[in-house]
Amino acid sequence: MESERPAVPAKPLLRTLAGEAVWPPPAWLMRQAGRYLPEYRQVRAQAGDFIALCTTPELAAEVTLQPIRRYGMEAAILFSDILMIPWALGQPLRFAEGEGPLLEPLRTPEAIAALDPSLVVERAAPVMETVSRVRAGLAAEAPRTTLIGFAGGCFTVACYMLEGKGSKEFPAARGLAYADPALFGRLIRTLQDATTEYLVAQVEAGAEALMLFDSWAGMLSPGQFRRWVIEPTASITRNLRRRCPGIPIIGFPRLAGPLLADYAARAGVDATAMDTSMDPRWAAQAVPATMALQGNLDPLALVAGGAALEAETRSILAAMRGRPYIFNLGHGIVPQTPPEHVTALMRILRSA
Repeated sequence: MESERPAVPAKPLLRTLAGEAVWPPPAWLMRQAGRYLPEYRQVRAQAGDFIALCTTPELAAEVTLQPIRRYGMEAAILFSDILMIPWALGQPLRFAEGEGPLLEPLRTPEAIAALDPSLVVERAAPVMETVSRVRAGLAAEAPRTTLIGFAGGCFTVACYMLEGKGSKEFPAARGLAYADPALFGRLIRTLQDATTEYLVAQVEAGAEALMLFDSWAGMLSPGQFRRWVIEPTASITRNLRRRCPGIPIIGFPRLAGPLLADYAARAGVDATAMDTSMDPRWAAQAVPATMALQGNLDPLALVAGGAALEAETRSILAAMRGRPYIFNLGHGIVPQTPPEHVTALMRILRSA
């Protein structure tokens, strides 16, 4: 007798990640909880500083839910930061107004060896409480909305840990990867272990899907991209499949260009996110039709609004019609975005 097929998840985003071409497509926006929203700014002022906001569960849960209440996206993404893993590993971290994240840079093999992935889940306990609170909030307020947990890709997080701050080129990390690949690999393996534990804990706390943000992947040569982006991601996804069977995973190798196809084939993810520079028509041909794509509206088109926003949105939708697809931006919402333009975007999407 033929075995029964498993029930398709009811939530639109989970259906898409399972390979169904849901239409209109589910939608959410990177940095949908952020400074463009007046309600976020009120909570941010109450928290005092960014790390306090990320580690105060009632406040982090509130800002995660704010855009869902306002716009009704099909996914809520945990409000946190990719640098919470270095913070949980014990690397000093602060966020300076106008400068962004500042870490005490790793400069010696001894500093890298001192990082202990076994401490991450305990130190990041407030993040897990936020996940639990958001999941309960969604069950009560938006039962069709999926909760996405996330972490940074290993290469991107290593860039910040070695540089100590944001950079256009991240020469410390890229240079070490060439000059001492054994030492750089030790840091990457530490991050693989820490990221796996961190994401498993998010699933146990209530995350229904996961996303890996490798924001600086596109700076690498093809060989380095495969070694330091695809291989660590594949290791993490293998471990997640073993420990959290069935959890869907979205990967975002920003600025990967034609290497997006290689990433989609080898990284072990269920969906591949496209950055703003990616031609969605090319991606639709290069990535298997059974794999979901996500993206890739220019955040500045959202700022512009009007006819430009509608034209860009409908062009992307036309390229993605008939395949598993999640509408999103090609990078995060910028602070100057008028909130009413997000309302207009959601109206366009729902009339698709």
